[in-house]
Amino acid sequence: MDKRNLQLDDNGQLRHFLTIEGLKRQLLIDILDAAESFSSVTEQTVKKVPLLRGKTIVNLFFEASTRTRTTFELAAKRLSADVLNININASATSKGETLLDTQRNLEAMHCDMFVVRHAVSGAAHFIARHAAAHVSVINAGDGRHAHPTQAMLDMFTIRHHKGDFHRLRVAIVGDILHSRVARSQIHALSTLGVEEIRVIGPKTLIPPEAHTLGVHVHHDLRAGLRDIDVVIMLRLQHERMLGAFLPSEHEYFQLYGLTEAKLELAKPDAIIMHPGPINRGVEIDSAVADGPQSVILNQVAHGTAVRMAIMAKAMQRLPSPPARELH
Repeated sequence: MDKRNLQLDDNGQLRHFLTIEGLKRQLLIDILDAAESFSSVTEQTVKKVPLLRGKTIVNLFFEASTRTRTTFELAAKRLSADVLNININASATSKGETLLDTQRNLEAMHCDMFVVRHAVSGAAHFIARHAAAHVSVINAGDGRHAHPTQAMLDMFTIRHHKGDFHRLRVAIVGDILHSRVARSQIHALSTLGVEEIRVIGPKTLIPPEAHTLGVHVHHDLRAGLRDIDVVIMLRLQHERMLGAFLPSEHEYFQLYGLTEAKLELAKPDAIIMHPGPINRGVEIDSAVADGPQSVILNQVAHGTAVRMAIMAKAMQRLPSPPARELH
């Protein structure tokens, strides 16, 4: 069996970015450092760098998305690439063409990168396995499996506000079962060496195998928030629920919604995050979402720079920076 990491080329360099799982800590640090340098691009008069000039990037979004697709498009344009946004509803795929045929037709047009969002877990891996040698694939979210670029912008936000990872206690609250973001966050936090990861939610929304990921499971929000440095709230993934997982949204908010009173149980300087879109009054109270400890809009702002770093790294246009001190 071929045990090579599909994401790496023969020289061990990043070629595809499909999942955090299996990537080395230094690679994640390199991406965060590169994103730091790209952050200044957004403050320039001309918000572009020429790293991917002449390259063509195709956004293949088989699931609806506004924020993620927009930040990928913006990131590609700020790297000076040409960008195609394929309208899936009007594409040949809707007329019966297979995913593989669509991919091969786009490759015949000399495209260089596919950014893929798909409702089926493993779709991005499938495309990467069949990609031409010059093509890179970025996973923009597949089923319940992974959303690695969202996890990396979350890590960037944590480092921006906390400076380092190794002494942090991080709580991920809500619908862990259906969340591809939570899985990628857990892998990223583990790889970067945080002291403790807690997942908090009702038994119906936490997978039975959660403990195998090295996390502490809590079903009581108040107990789980004690002495926490970072609180990541998750959206209820109604579109992926095939049964009745909750008595009601009102009861869910009473037990697991984050309010100012519950937040007082965390550390006084704890930051509040949410990958969005947020449901006010269901997952989080407006006073917390808009409060001084919220960094939710910072996450959105960091999305472009982090995706620029990942795209440039995957296309081998980003030299590795000097190694930082690791803790």
